[in-house]
This record gives sequence, C-alpha cells and structure tokens, in this order.
Amino acid sequence: MLEIKNSAFFMDDKPFNIYSGAMHYFRIPCEYWVDRLKKLKAAGFNTVETYVAWNVHQPKDEEVYDFEGQNDVFEFIRTAQREGLYVLVRPGPYICAEWEFGGLPPWLLKYDDIKLRCYSERYIGFVKRYFDVLIPKLSDFQVTKGGPIIAMQIENEYGSYGTDKKYLRFIRDNLRENGIDVLLFTSDGESKYCLSGGSLEEEFKVVNFGSYPKTGFADLKEYQPDKPLMCGEMWCGWFDHFREKHHGSVNVGVKKRFGRILGEFFQEDAGFNFYMFHGGTNFGYMAGANYAGIYQPTTTSYDYGAPLNEYGDYTDKYYIMRELLCRKQGIEPPELPPRPETQYIGKIEFTESASFIESIKLNGTKHTDHFPRYMEHYGQNYGMILYHTEIEGDYPETSIAADGVHDIAAVYVDGKLIGRFDRSAPLSRKQKKAGIEAPESFSFPIPAFKGKITVDILVEAMGRINFDKRLYDRKGLESVMIGNQYVYDFDVYTIPLDITDNLTFEKNENLDFPVYLKGTFKTNLKHDCFVNMKNFTKGYVFVNGRNLGRYWNVGPQRTLYIPGVWLKEENEIIIFETQGFKKAVAEITDKHIFK
Repeated sequence: MLEIKNSAFFMDDKPFNIYSGAMHYFRIPCEYWVDRLKKLKAAGFNTVETYVAWNVHQPKDEEVYDFEGQNDVFEFIRTAQREGLYVLVRPGPYICAEWEFGGLPPWLLKYDDIKLRCYSERYIGFVKRYFDVLIPKLSDFQVTKGGPIIAMQIENEYGSYGTDKKYLRFIRDNLRENGIDVLLFTSDGESKYCLSGGSLEEEFKVVNFGSYPKTGFADLKEYQPDKPLMCGEMWCGWFDHFREKHHGSVNVGVKKRFGRILGEFFQEDAGFNFYMFHGGTNFGYMAGANYAGIYQPTTTSYDYGAPLNEYGDYTDKYYIMRELLCRKQGIEPPELPPRPETQYIGKIEFTESASFIESIKLNGTKHTDHFPRYMEHYGQNYGMILYHTEIEGDYPETSIAADGVHDIAAVYVDGKLIGRFDRSAPLSRKQKKAGIEAPESFSFPIPAFKGKITVDILVEAMGRINFDKRLYDRKGLESVMIGNQYVYDFDVYTIPLDITDNLTFEKNENLDFPVYLKGTFKTNLKHDCFVNMKNFTKGYVFVNGRNLGRYWNVGPQRTLYIPGVWLKEENEIIIFETQGFKKAVAEITDKHIFK
C-alpha cells in the first residue's frame, strides 16, 4: 500500500517514487491499450494515470450506464496491472482534459437551473447517482485489495474554478463511503491562489505545471511542508486549437530541456505524472474547447507533442525520458515494443452523395416550440439543429439576427443562403487591443418584403467549453429577431449526423451543402493510416460507421487518424461536408500531416 511517512512515499514499507505517465483509455482504441502500456513500462515508468470520463459512461441520460468495450475502464486498469504498472485514477466528476464539456454529460444542461461544480442539490444528486455506480467498481481494483490503484483524485484543478469546500468534501466523503481507502489527493495549479481555492487542509495536495519543478513546488512546500512533493501534471507538450499552430514534438533543444526537468525532479526527490505520455485522439464529437475572449475549439488530434505520438510511435522525447528514468533507477532499459506500421492506400473518389435535407426528414426529430431553445432542451447532445420559422408583414429593408449562437450558423431566407456566422472567427488586432470579446450573435441584411418569408437557421455544435467559467456552453441559439423584434413560433429539428444507414446515395448531381459523400476502399492490412482532407472545407469523416472526428481547412490538422484495427477488406467511408469542396477526392496515406 502507498503510504506517506517521514515526508516521503513508501510502498509496502519500502521507499517509493511515483514515476507516472498519463494516457486515457477513452482516447485510445481498446485494441491498442496493451501496446501503449507496454511502451510506458519500457520507458522506465512504474505508474499510469487516467481520468474517468463521465460523459462516455452515461452518454444519453441519467439512467443508462456504459462500461463495455471501448468504455471498459476496469479492463484498462486490469491491463495496466498485467503489464506491471500501478494506476492513479482521476474520476472527476469534472476532468477538463480538453475533453467535451470537461467530461460532464451534456444532458445536465437540459436543466435550466443546474449549478455545476458546486454543492447544488440537483448537480450533486446526479454526481452521487453516478459515483455510487462507478466508485464501488473501482474500489475492487485498489492496491489494498490486490489491484493496482494506489491513489485517487478529488475533483480536478478546482482552484482554477471555485472555493466550495463543502462540495470538495462531498466528493471526498462519497469516495470513502464507496470503499476507497487508498491515498486521496487534490490537484491544482502551482500558485497559492489555486491551492487556496482548490485544496483541502486535511488531504494530500499535488500541483501541476509545465517547465521548472523547483519553481513549481515553491508554494506547495509552504502549504504542505511535511509531505512528499508530487507534480500531478507535468505538461510535456500542449494541445491544438483550430486556427493555431501544431504543438508537435519539437526536437530542437528537447534533450537539454527534459534533462533539466527530470534532473530537478530527481534533485527534489519528487514524484511526477507526465501529461501526456500518450495523448491519443478525440474521436467523434469529443474534442472540447476553451475560451480566451473568443471561443477556441480543440482539434480532433490530441497528439499533444507527447513522448508517444497520436498513433503510438516513438518520438525523441520518449528516448530521452527512457534513458534518464532507467539510469536514475539503475535498471537496464527494457526491450522496446515494435513501432506501429502504417499503410498507403491511395486516392478515393466520392461519386455518390445523399441529401442532408433527406437526412433531416428521415433521421431528424421535429419539435414545435413558441421560443427557440438550445439543443439540450430537446434532448440532443451533438450534431446540428435547424430552426425554421415564417415571418409575415410589410417590412422595409431590415435584418435577420440571432443571439447566443453556439457555434457555426448558416442562415437562409426563402431557401437562399444569406450568410454564415462562426463563433470562433478571429478578432482583429484592434479588437484584441481594446479587450473586446468575440460576438456570439449575428445580423444579416435582408431586402424589403411584403407578405411572408421563411427563415431557416442551421447551427452546428462544436465542442463544449471544458475549462473555467464558461462551462454552461449550451448549443444552438437563444433568440431570433427581425430587426429589433423577437420572432416566435418555430419548427425545430434536432439532427444527429452519424445516422447514415437510412440515407439513399445516388450519383453526384447539383450538390447542395451540407451533403453526405460516400466512397469505398480495400485493404488486406490492419495497419494504421490517415485520410487527407485537403480538398474539403469542414465536416466529419465516418469509416465503417465510426466517427473519426472533425476536419476543418483552417488547420493545423490536415489528416484524420484511422486505426488499423477498425479496417476490413472492404471499407466504407462517408464524408459529411458542410460548406463545399474543391473536388470530391480524398487520399488515404501512411503519413500524419499537420499544416
């Protein structure tokens, strides 16, 4: 059992250092868990850390749980133990992680009065119901019961959000009541500010930082002078937003930097968790978003510039960390598992298409409402939502406007596209300098009319914000106006994008966007590959029914990762393109390409 004695960690009464690397079961195809964990062990690490993502285990409502297949966190933990690794578990309920809504299930947002991440009866009621199912199952895997779990986190970086100690103690007490008897800890930013809000006086504390351990531990030493030092997240890379540069594995100076970082950890005799050791992929709709005066959606790739890249290949960081960690522990570097094999398949022509309007009729759900509301109100979590209304009168030249638009909107009057709105569109230098925040509303001019017009506003949901105060990131729109008059009486269609079985694909002719495009390709290999979307604008890719995630020509990500284990001899690929393309051709290649 992991214990703290004499300001140090002990495992079974022997001095112990936690050398952990982060990887998330929900970002890695379950068929690759063994490979990634073997590579962690081969780099000299003794522990793996994972979050638990609430939204994958209760994806649709508060009554249904999913711990099967890809979502079998318990099998991931078993696998880690078989590979000789201890486990740190961070069960949330909030996890951040650049993951959709910080891991919270979006159905929470259908309750207008819900208060998140605090001691609010409605919120903690849902948390308790979930934890009362999850935590007893996790408790069976504690080191005190012969399992690999040595410690568990209370909430996550709460000092970056609030000061509600009653809420933190509720989480702590629930863990204990559900059988957790291993070490509990809080994890916060390195400053006194974060430690003040997010920690509990009576519980072990760890801090998170990105570069200088000696500096990063300074405030923790004051707060917790009689305990071992531990970094809960040592950021060894960073994640990408759309429209930004790729934070890849930069090789220049990496040996010197990581030599210094690990050297400082060793000098301080400190434990650490490298975040991320292997980032993986935000498949489907699971990429989150940030907000810094403007909405910043995260890319599908969660490569993170980690020691193991997105598809599990070694980088310079890996070899450097392996050398230093093994030398520190006086062990011979273990034999390396093989590198992943990739394959080039070639160009695919998409000669068939299916109408998005047909999809709305077949797969969408119609709601009649006096007011337009966000999609969560109608029971939809992801995809698109269409607001249809008719406006009658004698109007001079005016405008169609909307407020609270989350996130990408296309506006049609009498079936004609009159404008697009993008919540993440860059601000000008002048706006940034003035401290102006990006708009979440639009206004497009329309000519004078007498009689009746139809208005259709199609809104695409991107990732929900996963950090800080804007967690209440409901999707769709809040209100519609003609000029300054509010508009009422809507037909609202909630539209899932990943139901394609009912669609009729025909030869491409006079395409209207959005549109579904279908192609096929063959392969006898189960090797990884990547689909290059350079000819397309914005949308999603589905291979054999699996949603690979979002693509967008604003960069930095150009290719989407196709795990080889998801391939068959005959493969179907469907693209949902929202805006248009240069030509209906994609290439499946053996290289992952970033702009």
